[in-house]
Amino acid sequence: MTLVTFCDIDDSVIDSKHTIEHFQSGCSGEAQIAILDINSIFDFEENKHEACTDKFATIAIVEDDSDYDAFKNFGIDAWIKAEDFSDVNELLNLIEKRFFS
Repeated sequence: MTLVTFCDIDDSVIDSKHTIEHFQSGCSGEAQIAILDINSIFDFEENKHEACTDKFATIAIVEDDSDYDAFKNFGIDAWIKAEDFSDVNELLNLIEKRFFS
């Protein structure tokens, strides 16, 4: 699957079976999953159709509980706490099964 990030993440924790693109560095427009945080929500909203396929899922990285309230109006599909980001592959596998199989 192709992922596009709108924020800084530790790419090394993501399985090599995924292609990772960074929106700020340019992207193909073929992302099936977008990863964003509270600081990049507006970049994502303004550019999601440029960065993602017609059918895509979103993962929001949350720093604290107040982030949930900020994200609730943006149709986020999944959330992961910043401190748990090393477990993102489990979440990616679930999204892949639910949305793309």
